[in-house]
Amino acid sequence: MSDALIAESVRRKARESTETKARFFEEHAERIVSCARALSDVFEGGGRLFTFGNGGSACDAQHVAVEFCHPIFEKRTALPAIALPMDVPLLTAIGNDEDFSLGFSRQLELLAKPGDAVLGISTSGKSRNVVRALRIARERQMLTIGFSGRDGGAFGDCCDHAFVVPSFNIHRIQEVHTTLMHVLWDAVHLVRGEEDVL
Repeated sequence: MSDALIAESVRRKARESTETKARFFEEHAERIVSCARALSDVFEGGGRLFTFGNGGSACDAQHVAVEFCHPIFEKRTALPAIALPMDVPLLTAIGNDEDFSLGFSRQLELLAKPGDAVLGISTSGKSRNVVRALRIARERQMLTIGFSGRDGGAFGDCCDHAFVVPSFNIHRIQEVHTTLMHVLWDAVHLVRGEEDVL
């Protein structure tokens, strides 16, 4: 493929990314604020946020947990968040001895309590271990938040706040998820009355 065609491909994909994000946030801005208020209430009540996903979504889960635990702005409060994919020895032990689909739910059963919050991330909304953990969290009266794509998979049935990116392109879905985690993080702090420093 020629350099000119590759350059045009780059421009087209950047346009698609921008347009997908613009449509998503125009449609879901009020729902994001509602979710931020609910998550702020969890933190105010002494609860924690547990995040999880697979592959790139595991990286996103770690990313959002770091944002909450270690704000990049001095005037923002650190809030407790734990990324479950980070415990690789435990995940692989559970997968080896029992079933990979139990990796996140087993951790929630041990570590989480009613009044905590969870954020499950899956571009398809069908990842068995993520869906199982969301269902366990809901049964145990935790706030359940889901980021997914395509048609949302099972997330609509197991999330209090399900955000679905209506695309079948995994990169476009992940790009919206990355912006969504930043926007949600920011909105939680604004709901808490902190300064709008961005």
